[in-house]
Amino acid sequence: MDEKWSTEITGHDENGEPIVRGYNLLDLIQKLNFTQAIFLVLKGELPNEKEEKMFNALLVSSIDHGVGAPSTTVARIAASSGVSTSAAIATGVAAIGENHGGAGEAAAKMLQKKVDKSAAEIVAHFKEKDKRIPGYGHKIYKDEDPRTTTLLKIAQETGFHGKYVKKALEIADELEKSSGKKLPLNIDGAIAAVMSEMGFDWHLGKSLFIISRVSGLAAHVAEEQKYGKLRRLSEEEIDYLGPKNRNL
Repeated sequence: MDEKWSTEITGHDENGEPIVRGYNLLDLIQKLNFTQAIFLVLKGELPNEKEEKMFNALLVSSIDHGVGAPSTTVARIAASSGVSTSAAIATGVAAIGENHGGAGEAAAKMLQKKVDKSAAEIVAHFKEKDKRIPGYGHKIYKDEDPRTTTLLKIAQETGFHGKYVKKALEIADELEKSSGKKLPLNIDGAIAAVMSEMGFDWHLGKSLFIISRVSGLAAHVAEEQKYGKLRRLSEEEIDYLGPKNRNL
């Protein structure tokens, strides 16, 4: 007989009623908001007032960032082709990886593993490896990411502006000093610092982004389904670089 699949997250009590992290789900439905419930299922405990405010801000900050974001673009293209809602949203989620939506997790990993290193040491390490430091710079926000400013303001108000946020900001200063150009802490880096302050393991970085972004994807997919027109690139948007006029 196979071993049982063990979990500390959800199950049923002795009366057959559903429980989540030890709490009766029926009670949670009546008493918790969605932010509190997400915090509970991920961390195993209910958030206090400050944790709830900070976590809510963290989730809202990634909810959407335009049609041009890769996950949104592919979700809308999939929706326009007539696939199911779940398939279209899943296509968008599948586009979240190292180059889109993954910087937050990478930045959180860096901060949690190197927080005791100096900013100069961290920048030098990445420079030696010829790698970009995740969580810094943005193609739109060249001098300051307004989302970062807002998130860190809330972090200050709620008491989550500790060693990880400080280190993240020190790295931004060191990067500017080292490169001679401004590479501000972007929203991915800010989320990485804040989630680290809140005690979330860096492995949850992409998951937190996905939890937030799925809401935006759902809105985009629903909007795209209204058009009923297949989205595709025009010939003017495609630059063919292969060989031409070959004979068999």
